[in-house]
Amino acid sequence: MQRNRILGDILSTLFERPFTFAAREDRRDIKDLCNALMSAEGEVSGLRLAATILQQYRNLPDETKLEFFKFLNDEMEIDADRLAELAKQYADDPNPQNYADLVAASEPRRQELLRRLNQPAEATAAIVQMRVDLLALVKEHPELGRTDMDFVHLLRSWFNRGFLVLRQINWDTPARLLDKIVAYEAVHAINDWDDLRRRLYPPDRQCFAFFHPSMPDEPLIFVELALTDTLPGSIDAVLSDDREALDVEDAKIGVFYSISNCQKGLKGISFGNLLIKQVVTELSQDFPQVDMFVTLSPIPGMNRWLEKQTEDELAKSVLDGTAQPEDVRKAAAHYLVYAKRSDGFPVDPVARFHLGNGAEVHATHANADMTEKGLAQSSGAMVNYLYKLSQTERNHENFATRMEVVASRPVKNLADAANQTKRKEVSQ
Repeated sequence: MQRNRILGDILSTLFERPFTFAAREDRRDIKDLCNALMSAEGEVSGLRLAATILQQYRNLPDETKLEFFKFLNDEMEIDADRLAELAKQYADDPNPQNYADLVAASEPRRQELLRRLNQPAEATAAIVQMRVDLLALVKEHPELGRTDMDFVHLLRSWFNRGFLVLRQINWDTPARLLDKIVAYEAVHAINDWDDLRRRLYPPDRQCFAFFHPSMPDEPLIFVELALTDTLPGSIDAVLSDDREALDVEDAKIGVFYSISNCQKGLKGISFGNLLIKQVVTELSQDFPQVDMFVTLSPIPGMNRWLEKQTEDELAKSVLDGTAQPEDVRKAAAHYLVYAKRSDGFPVDPVARFHLGNGAEVHATHANADMTEKGLAQSSGAMVNYLYKLSQTERNHENFATRMEVVASRPVKNLADAANQTKRKEVSQ
């Protein structure tokens, strides 16, 4: 891991060197500036025009931002008639020139506009923030989804794995980044600096994040990890302020207990699977005695689903708090293994994420998250997803192609026991 940390520090230092390209005053409106950037003027003064457009966009009121996105959506759209004509020409004569013409016509002009906007320093971050505004507008203006598809297409290429830098977050990390870790934590809120220190300072607690060279002060996603000697069955066992730190040489299990996406503008661009798998690979080299990697994950959709099982006595007992711990575990296992959407994939979003990454449902736990949030979403239940690098690819393929939920034998037994309870209730 040391080599990657050094590389990350070098890249971070390199890209943190201050460089700005100031916008200039230009009386043209933002649409005229965009057209200028796409013209011959843009070939000569692209940096200045791009910086001016981005600066002007930042100052637009919300209603004018809607007009800007409609401009991108409608006036920088594909010419469908021209595209159909070129497609016919290519079908009749598939020579290289016809192919080049077809490809050029099939790309909306707004994609090239975004590429040209992405020239000044800090432009990438500005475009990511621009998409935050677009996502908010798409809800009421679904036709803007065409433009959003182009944002996603470009952002996926700009933020592909080859550009991402893995860095460890520790107590020596600059305070400006630690503040952002506190703000972006989405699973288990960080209450204060003492709480943060407990998650970063002891050697048996670690945190890793992906960064992009164009956004060195902005984590894209981060994961918090506990090194333990036993499989944890509650979040309190991981985060308790009076726990004793473990000598990392005695650690046997790596537990991912929180993973948080940080940039709303990168919604739909997956980093979590890459981050977990890389951290597993790196930690396996640093701590060869750690031979098991699991998560301790929330089950956010469980109680919402149980509320719909109106004739299920097990569901009712879990929801009203009278169920025994074993019954809570049964209900959680049944939900994770059998509760499916209309497309065949699991109802639970966290389950879809980890199963899609090739993990298996390893164990369910009752009384695992007794916070207000944990009780509301899953009556305190949590789950371990197991990552075995030798099996993740096969598990992922089976999940993606056959919607197969891979679960350990104990979890399957609990899920089937819940089914048997239901059958008994029906027969009575």
